[in-house]
Amino acid sequence: MAAPIRLREDLSSVEVRAVARNSKDGGQVRRLLAIATILDGGTRSEAARIAGVTLQIIRDWVLRYNEAGVAGLATRKAPGPRTILRDHHRHALEQEVETGPIPAVHGVVRWRIIDLVQWLWDEFEVSISKQALGHELRTMGYRKLTARPCHRGQKSDEIAVFKKSSPPVWRKSARPFPKGRA
Repeated sequence: MAAPIRLREDLSSVEVRAVARNSKDGGQVRRLLAIATILDGGTRSEAARIAGVTLQIIRDWVLRYNEAGVAGLATRKAPGPRTILRDHHRHALEQEVETGPIPAVHGVVRWRIIDLVQWLWDEFEVSISKQALGHELRTMGYRKLTARPCHRGQKSDEIAVFKKSSPPVWRKSARPFPKGRA
């Protein structure tokens, strides 16, 4: 069995526990308490049992702690899946979205995501899901907007007449009622 990796000793177990006490990140607290157990002289197996993880994970935490200190044990955001589109795909997609579809050529009057998925396949033979392409378009600065429908027969002068305000319904009568009559 190999010797365990030495743990950096710039902080004592008391200082590591104090940092854990002030931390708001639950995962980091668990990692710091496991490191503090090792600094107190406990075995890595005890630290793994306390943290509820395996020895391999304790080893990974020790490496992270040795490399970056307390900040290295903070919970990190997962990188997520890598994108399918390359820069030249994005550039061509941006040009296509900006110019818009040609109904006679593309068969649509406005781009939908599914139409752009098909266009990417036809142009570059790149297969991408609707969700992934929607995410790509959002990161490129585009939003899903739909224009409010306008009937082709609408006349602007009739719209102006319709929008004119009506006179008030309640008016004062010309002659007042005599007193005593209701």
